[in-house]
Amino acid sequence: MSLNPILNTDSYKISHWVQYPPGTQAMFSYIESRGGVYDRTVFFGLQAILKEHLLRRVTSSDIAEAREMLAAHGEPFNEAGWKYIVGRHGGRMPVHIRAVPEGSAIPVSNALATVESTDPNCFWIASYLETALLRVWYPTTVATISWHIKRLIRRFLSETSDDTEGQLPFKLHDFGARGVSSHESAGLGGLAHLVNFKGTDTLAALVAGRKYYSEPMAGFSIPAAEHSTITAWGREGEVDAYRNMIAQYGKPGAIFACVSDSYDVYSAIENLWGSRLKQQVIDSGATLVVRPDSGNPPEVVEKCAVLLDRAYGSTTNSKGFKVLNHVRLIQGDGVNPGSIKQILERLKTRGFAADNIAFGMGGALLQQLNRDTQKFAMKCSAVRIQGEWRDVYKDPVTDPGKVSKKGRLDLVRDPTTREYLTHPIGDRASLASSEMVDVFRDGELLRDWTLEEVRKRSDE
Repeated sequence: MSLNPILNTDSYKISHWVQYPPGTQAMFSYIESRGGVYDRTVFFGLQAILKEHLLRRVTSSDIAEAREMLAAHGEPFNEAGWKYIVGRHGGRMPVHIRAVPEGSAIPVSNALATVESTDPNCFWIASYLETALLRVWYPTTVATISWHIKRLIRRFLSETSDDTEGQLPFKLHDFGARGVSSHESAGLGGLAHLVNFKGTDTLAALVAGRKYYSEPMAGFSIPAAEHSTITAWGREGEVDAYRNMIAQYGKPGAIFACVSDSYDVYSAIENLWGSRLKQQVIDSGATLVVRPDSGNPPEVVEKCAVLLDRAYGSTTNSKGFKVLNHVRLIQGDGVNPGSIKQILERLKTRGFAADNIAFGMGGALLQQLNRDTQKFAMKCSAVRIQGEWRDVYKDPVTDPGKVSKKGRLDLVRDPTTREYLTHPIGDRASLASSEMVDVFRDGELLRDWTLEEVRKRSDE
């Protein structure tokens, strides 16, 4: 949907340009995570929003469309203001945006980005763009969830595996494309996950990686079965369906996954994969990834690991944990941060290394979140009236958690403690240089991060 930039806002913002004090010349706003589920957020996705929405110039046709629509909608339209932007700025948005480098993990309650108007004749634009810019909450929250899960999985790998860094990039696979509200969400959310991992089934994320972050191939996948490709053979033909998977994909060094719970996952492992088809799996030289897809995840995965160990055996690594021969497991049902921890704990208790399991996460990764997961907000913190900057803030007596920051802000780090601190500009004489960089000014993108750069920063 090609969106008219004038209409990429909330209805009530249309009327705001005459609501500010007389003599207002500039506005300054900031974006932050005020708290939430996680103590740190991994900032990501602003570059995509800027490329998709703010690099598009406003045109006379956009003004005409907005005039007609907003008249019918009941909102007073600042036609003169938008004509000024088209005539004076060539349709470019007259704002200056600074932000922390994408991929940075920043403690909550700190400014992540700032937006300042650059033309006194359209000072109101900084707040007008809030609706579009604050949508950075979504990719940032997905990247944050994925990043914290990566830390969790890394801990279990470091405790039980001989190959932590080699295993880690493919331990959490994105299954979320069908569970999100739009193709755009799949692309941006899926790419946010790929800041931390390299496994995905969300093709839209690969397209987004090429379009917004100069990444030729952001993620990878393997051939895998779904229930229809198994049940189409009939219950009596289940073994033939599995045998076909081996014939199609069982090549030396290959990996393929097969959902195995269409009828009885335990019987499938004991009597089919672990008995009738066992030698074919071994002889193929491939790694079979068995996918249970129903039941209580920690209990089912543990039992499947025990049955696969009984059938194929395992080797014991240097840390004393079992690594299955020829086979692995992937859990793609009921996967969330809590169940991942429970599964890894159960496997560790039974003596299995985290090498043996990967996770496919869908709705809990890309959809079961909202702006309040990390309490995102964009607030005006200063206005310039007749040449003088004034602090702006809110302090609702009914909710101290919504107190906003004052002044024109910057994010810095204490040179001794390395603690992140949000300070008014100019109030940091004893502190290190700013952690923010210029990313956009007056219609021009000033930074163009690659996904490789973002990944490196996130991993640090």
